[in-house]
Amino acid sequence: MSEAPSRGDDMQWLTTLAGGLVHEIKNPLSTLNLNLQLLKEDWVHVDDPNSGRSLRRIDILLKEVRRLESILNDFLRYVRGFNVSLEDCDVNGIVDEVLDFMAPELEQGSIRLWKSLDAKLPQTQLDPDLFKQAFLNLIINAKQAMPEGGELMIRTLQSRAGIVIEITDTGRGMSAEQKNKIFNAYFSTRKGGTGLGLTMTRDIVEAHGGKIFVESEEGKGSRFTFGIPIRKEAEKNSSVKA
Repeated sequence: MSEAPSRGDDMQWLTTLAGGLVHEIKNPLSTLNLNLQLLKEDWVHVDDPNSGRSLRRIDILLKEVRRLESILNDFLRYVRGFNVSLEDCDVNGIVDEVLDFMAPELEQGSIRLWKSLDAKLPQTQLDPDLFKQAFLNLIINAKQAMPEGGELMIRTLQSRAGIVIEITDTGRGMSAEQKNKIFNAYFSTRKGGTGLGLTMTRDIVEAHGGKIFVESEEGKGSRFTFGIPIRKEAEKNSSVKA
């Protein structure tokens, strides 16, 4: 008599199945993407009254193919989960690194950036790659909430509970109903959004022993606040399963 698979085995099987399915879908999407780009190059040189309309339709198809690829990538990252590997990190340094990376996009989107980083912030134990991903997701979310530009304010500080990071935007804001669902998987206030970015951010923050909160008002913007405990070297776990 065979032993029934454990829940862990079931999840591993589902993760493997999901990975295989995503791979099978991404292959034809890559073929579509390549051929649409080649087709676009062909039409660019066509002297025909209908060429402009055809090029616009090709651009729409390319945009949708890339959106599907983005959805699949987000889904795969979500189902695979992650391991948290802790090391000594400078939170302000990571915040600055992500903001430097996003600066050209923010400037292009007419978004003015303000920073208030606590110079006395202590180092703490966290996973730098996962922390970057969580913070980046929040910056991208704020940018998308301000399609016509606005202001983005980033603040770090130390509280009795640990290190606190605030991300405030002057975007569209959310209704009370939207705010209550914002961390739910596959819920998005943006058309075409996967709804997984903020879910992953919450999971990463909680995997570090922290909490994330949101305040928002329609037409006035949103503030995401998350805190993580300050871990000393003696408290370090070499690997924490999320």
